[in-house]
Amino acid sequence: MIRPKSPRLRSRLLLLFPSLLLALPLAGCGTVKGLLIHAVMDEARLPESQIERDLSYGSHQRQKLDLFRPAGSGWPLLIFVHGGSWTEGDKALEVGSFEPYQNIGRFYAARGVGVALINYRLQPQADWRDQVEDVARAAGWLAGNIAARGGDPNRIFLSGHSAGAQLISAAAVAPWLGEARGPAKICGVIAVSGAGFDLADQETYRLGADPAFYAKTFRNGQPDGVWQKEASASTYLRPGLPPFLLYYGTKEWPSLQHQNQLFADQLKKAGVQVELVAVPKLRHARMALAISDEGLLLAEHILGFVASCPE
Repeated sequence: MIRPKSPRLRSRLLLLFPSLLLALPLAGCGTVKGLLIHAVMDEARLPESQIERDLSYGSHQRQKLDLFRPAGSGWPLLIFVHGGSWTEGDKALEVGSFEPYQNIGRFYAARGVGVALINYRLQPQADWRDQVEDVARAAGWLAGNIAARGGDPNRIFLSGHSAGAQLISAAAVAPWLGEARGPAKICGVIAVSGAGFDLADQETYRLGADPAFYAKTFRNGQPDGVWQKEASASTYLRPGLPPFLLYYGTKEWPSLQHQNQLFADQLKKAGVQVELVAVPKLRHARMALAISDEGLLLAEHILGFVASCPE
């Protein structure tokens, strides 16, 4: 169950805190450390008996996931990938007594959608290909093991925030990941506040994205013109891919907004079903919270998208 704060109190707090939230430190682009989360939302509830923690999908210590199971059987599965600038982040992140990613698991499982929160190898110990492969490998492991836990292996969705949104998009489209994905049938991709979908786009850098940061993250020893193409999800678009749902906040960086608009156009041109949603007045960190905030339409929209996958 969700225990929402009163609409009047929520509205007043949302007006009061945005400037303060911006002033607090963030641990990478996709985490929400330092936010006064309890001021704007409350925790979702789920019996601990419906949660399995630190299930291994590989041999590395970071290749683990937490699974949140709804009651009953035949439920769809949402795989969620955290952000953190590709260098940090954890599925068990705590902000005070609040667990923003764990809250996503409890929120959707309480509404009939299973959730797998995954950790993945981090840079610089791993490179971007390792990270994308970890997402694909987790999806393959879950496809082979979810039925025994009550889930439907034919209704799996990839979702992520910030760097996680870039990773799940690449994992869904890269043709060289077929073996890692294994039997996973991806019904849809939900990318929230993603960036780096097209690393060759010069307008993105003109709008403020740091080319040196992206080169450090994705170059991987390759020359200019090569790494931008190979590391971009836009390179691998083709008909027959699962539908995409892209979100960005209207208070996020102009370069990030542009990347989402560009990627949506590229998906359409490739014949891929896509919906692009600009969420009013939200900044980057707040978008991570919006995924499991019943006071916003984002969560309701995601639930509708998941329900659209045929049983």
